[in-house]
Amino acid sequence: MIQAFNLVQLKTAQDVIETDLHYICTHLTEEFASLSGKQLLITGGAGFLGYYLVQSVLQWNTQHMDLAPIQLTIVDNCIRGIPEWLTNLESDPNFTLVKHDITHPLPTNIGEFEYIIHAASIASPTYYRKYPIETMDANVHGLRYLLEYCLHKTKTSPVEGFLFYSTSEIYGDPTPGNIPTQESYRGNVSCTGPRACYDESKRYGETLCVNFAQQYELPIKIARPFNNYGPGLKITDRRVLPDFARDVLNDRNIVMLSDGSPSRTFCYVADAIVGYYKILMKGQAGEAYNIGVETPEISMADLAERVAELARELFNYQGRVVRQVSMDKDYLIDNPNRRCPIIAKARNHLGYNPNISIDEGLKRSLIWYQANRQAKNA
Repeated sequence: MIQAFNLVQLKTAQDVIETDLHYICTHLTEEFASLSGKQLLITGGAGFLGYYLVQSVLQWNTQHMDLAPIQLTIVDNCIRGIPEWLTNLESDPNFTLVKHDITHPLPTNIGEFEYIIHAASIASPTYYRKYPIETMDANVHGLRYLLEYCLHKTKTSPVEGFLFYSTSEIYGDPTPGNIPTQESYRGNVSCTGPRACYDESKRYGETLCVNFAQQYELPIKIARPFNNYGPGLKITDRRVLPDFARDVLNDRNIVMLSDGSPSRTFCYVADAIVGYYKILMKGQAGEAYNIGVETPEISMADLAERVAELARELFNYQGRVVRQVSMDKDYLIDNPNRRCPIIAKARNHLGYNPNISIDEGLKRSLIWYQANRQAKNA
């Protein structure tokens, strides 16, 4: 196992990014080498997961000038503008940005790709409840356009790998006997509740993927992320960790909008990105893989206290954790009480082995947020 980096040496956001990219590339030596000289398309590349999905590939290209580069194309609607980190990459000869809304048919001149990652989706509960139709369109229509592209390509040069980002939300609120949760669990999900636009469109998306894989023998794989966090997740995203970070950096009390009892395992984004590329390159067609960490499962109250303690260490933070009730009456409806994966399938099939601890990941995140405390709404 590669040893964790010494956090004492990480003082700036750039330190964090460089450390994370080195970690990702080191753990994906075989997978990125297999992508050498290939054309890779990532939809939603300007979003949270795109942050490291994109930069890690270009970092690998820079580190392996003796090999044919991975040619990377990003498709994103850029509805919030082009983030600065992405603008800084536009001069890279191996990178192309295409402004396009994935809910519409693909441009006829989109190009030829051997590998595709469909990461275009609204994933924050605050925003997908505000934009439910748009959320469903990206997860269903956008996916269908990409699958039809794959099917058409079988007549020319076949797609070699396709990854669909599903979600751990497809399990809904698992029954106690199904926590920790493995991929075979069928879920306990409302099809009409305030979160259903996301949960059910992802479930239908998985059904599309499985049937295209089986009927047309396409190499389509599915990722089920469990609570990823870290650099790239905007401070305006309205998920729990960006909210806590915003409170810390504004030197005010950390506000918990629940009684603090719901629990989760949290997977730092560098570990998650390693898992996603492993699914793309090594996953079995028509199969879904949990990507996350199995321990520790911690309550929101414990998470808030950990963030406060780390913020005191890093920034001399003086605030405390307080509880309030959300003004949004639907805020906690259908919110799972526990979420914890079994990742044995990813370990055994893919060699996935996350090892960045929660405290280490939270420290890196807070350092990154300190330099990225301003952002357009996610």
